[in-house]
Amino acid sequence: MKSFIKNIPYYTPLIGIFVAGALGFALFSYDRIFQVAIAIAVALSYVIWGIIHHSLEKDLYWEVVVEYLVVASLGLVILFSLIFRA
Repeated sequence: MKSFIKNIPYYTPLIGIFVAGALGFALFSYDRIFQVAIAIAVALSYVIWGIIHHSLEKDLYWEVVVEYLVVASLGLVILFSLIFRA
């Protein structure tokens, strides 16, 4: 529990990124191209947040960066399939 409380300042921006992305995704439901832009921006923000977070914690390795890229890519594939479903 102490670890979670200690890391709240790190996770607050991440929650803000996802909330802003979800809000933008919902508000611009009529514009698929803008939803794609929002999805890409959220994915890039997630990867950048992960790199900064692990850099500050001094446990940044290439494997961690690749993991964040894979998770962001998977999220983009899921969102793109939702946006462009027939």
